[in-house]
Amino acid sequence: MNWSKHRPRRSRKGYHHGDLREALVAAALDLIGEKGPAGFTFADAARSTGVSPAAPYRHFRDRDELLGHVAKRGFELLEAALRDAWNDGNPDPGGAVQHLGRAYLDFARSEPAYYTAMFEAGLPPNLSPELADAGERAFGVLRQAAERLCGELPEPDRPPAMMVARHIWALSHGIASLYARGDEARRALPMPAEDLLEAGVLIYLRGLGLPA
Repeated sequence: MNWSKHRPRRSRKGYHHGDLREALVAAALDLIGEKGPAGFTFADAARSTGVSPAAPYRHFRDRDELLGHVAKRGFELLEAALRDAWNDGNPDPGGAVQHLGRAYLDFARSEPAYYTAMFEAGLPPNLSPELADAGERAFGVLRQAAERLCGELPEPDRPPAMMVARHIWALSHGIASLYARGDEARRALPMPAEDLLEAGVLIYLRGLGLPA
């Protein structure tokens, strides 16, 4: 299985010359795919890269810092995918939100190693300022979409945009984690995951009083 289309390049024979930091990130992505985020050690990453157990400490404090760096990159990739899908709310905010949801599903399906590091490695979101900032920027796209949606409603009936953003995130993330992921944890569903998400978003938008 291709665990990441954005995988850093790494020789199958391990690291020889070049960027050890990038080689360790690639090794971590491989090991997440093989063993899960909790199934490998820092020494495993060094061994997979072909360097001594002490060499990774030049770049990362420990395995959690390496996983945090992988997660940060994942959030950066997710942010870029969401911004492209949102497209400043065009052609209309409701339709653009549907594009956002599909982009989220596609990310979970095409980048399962990054997705796992981001959401299933047990890392605190504030493990590092860089990780926290990357996560906030990705969520910021959903918040921007929610603000546009809420702006379509009369002010007395306008729900808090942050609440709407979290609802959209929870719906997209739940369906992605259950039905659209790119690994063996995906549940069976007698319809495309995109159809399930579209129906859920339509119901939600109508519940807000927005034209779906």
